Amino acid sequence: MRFYLSTLAGHRRAVLVLLAWSALEGVPAFFGGKLVGSAVDRGFAAGQPLAGVLWLLAFATLAVVGALGQRQVFARLGDVVEPMRDALVTRIVHGVLSDPAHRRTPDASAVAMITRHVEVVRDATAGVLIQARALLVTTLAALVGLATTATALIWLVALPIVVALVLFGLMLPSLAKRQRDVVMADERTAEASGSVLSGLRDVTACDAAAEAYADISREVDRQARAAVVVAWANSLRATVIAVGGFAPIVLLVAFAPPLVASGRLTTGAALAAVVYLTTSVNPALHGLARTTSTVVMRLMVALKRLQEAAPRTVVQADGETPSDDEFVLEDVTFGWSEDAEPVLRGLSLTLAPGDHLAVVGPSGIGKSTMAGLLTGLMPPGSGSVRYGGVPVHRVAPAIRHHAIALIPQETYLFTGTVRENLTLLAPWATDRDLVEAAEKVGAKPLLDGLGGLDAALGHAGAGLSAGEAQLLALARVYVTSARVVILDEATSHLDPAAEARVERAFAQRQGVLVVIAHRLSSALRAGRVLVMDGGKPLLGTHEHLLRTSALYGRLMLAWDPTHREETPLPRG
Repeated sequence: MRFYLSTLAGHRRAVLVLLAWSALEGVPAFFGGKLVGSAVDRGFAAGQPLAGVLWLLAFATLAVVGALGQRQVFARLGDVVEPMRDALVTRIVHGVLSDPAHRRTPDASAVAMITRHVEVVRDATAGVLIQARALLVTTLAALVGLATTATALIWLVALPIVVALVLFGLMLPSLAKRQRDVVMADERTAEASGSVLSGLRDVTACDAAAEAYADISREVDRQARAAVVVAWANSLRATVIAVGGFAPIVLLVAFAPPLVASGRLTTGAALAAVVYLTTSVNPALHGLARTTSTVVMRLMVALKRLQEAAPRTVVQADGETPSDDEFVLEDVTFGWSEDAEPVLRGLSLTLAPGDHLAVVGPSGIGKSTMAGLLTGLMPPGSGSVRYGGVPVHRVAPAIRHHAIALIPQETYLFTGTVRENLTLLAPWATDRDLVEAAEKVGAKPLLDGLGGLDAALGHAGAGLSAGEAQLLALARVYVTSARVVILDEATSHLDPAAEARVERAFAQRQGVLVVIAHRLSSALRAGRVLVMDGGKPLLGTHEHLLRTSALYGRLMLAWDPTHREETPLPRG
């Protein structure tokens, strides 16, 4: 809630502009009844129809002014709501990605938070701003106008409204609980459906279609029951508000004639009271009730659910500054849990600028663990990983994010121009820098074929082959100032010649280059090779490992360099 309010407060100017236009919209609500009453008392009832018409024309003019204010209110609403939505999405995505539970498996409930709940907050905020304006401006103006025009009727009108609002307030806790039940049921339905869809092959293989259908049906039934309960609660709320809104009109019709007959109230004042109630107070009251019982309830519940996914506020130090670009790994052991067999055991290694290391081993042995350790994404179980004399996870993020670059096998391209994709990590890069980077990694023909830096890319690089997408991802990192580059099978979809060109290009940067190899030819180009086989890793040059490592020898025998296409590393 604090983050939500602070986001709105951060756009204070837009909110103030919205309120200014709202005040203009409230002008007819304040003067409308007065002008209609004057048209009767000083015009038609006084035998001056022309004066009455003029008073009504003034009312019509103010109505146009109010419509202009209302138009501007809706036009300016996006200036407040859309930045708030973007800030929420950013915070929630950061929270989901920061939670280890979401890193390796699909999470349909997290998708529901980002899509449905954020949109609920966005729409609800717009509704609250609109109806809050009606309450603070229109209703207040109408009640003040009623009090000054028909003083004898004010308590008669206000009493049923106050009683209805009190009853409605007593219903709010129950409404909030029922609305939360609906949201939770919706998430459980999404999670059950997502689990079945993501494991559809397993469901088919185990002939578990009936069980999967029963799981989803059970959650859908719960969701339906929760929705029905909310519908009944809302109908009761609507009844209370309807009585509170129309009772003043009934009382006005009943008590106004005696007051007019006694001279305590003029005919114009009675008509003005009707105008205030029917055109301003009653609609605003119903709108406020709808907003409070549905929109506000949904807003509060959605914010509560989003809070559970948002990252916890932790006061962190600014981080430490490394003294150089040297990596030192000392007796590093890593396993996925305390009871699991370590995938990396007792590794000691030093990487200095200019070093080129290839990491090889059977697929699935844990080679990508090296990438996680070097980037600080995964802390070692024991031992230490230091960058420039500082534990890598304690390096100041602003430094680490620019100094260390990881290119995974999966390519991440977004909708936009080629230039926007290539400058994602280096917004300062010039067009000349981008073209030079593309030339170095062998992506220049692709760049020319696409139509240059202004060419548009589709979502996730739609229309590009997997190899072409990898070339753009490689050029994007090459143009950065990263002094440590980790290629985690980042050339798996390139042919051997293109892969060799990419590795030579990054090696010539004279930084630290770590290649998690997809083909064994990467080991031939590296200065040192790290062999992983589930035990203690072996480290040495290609020639040394051929003499000392049986696994490395078998891997090399499985690879025939005379083939036109090289054989990827065999699976263990």
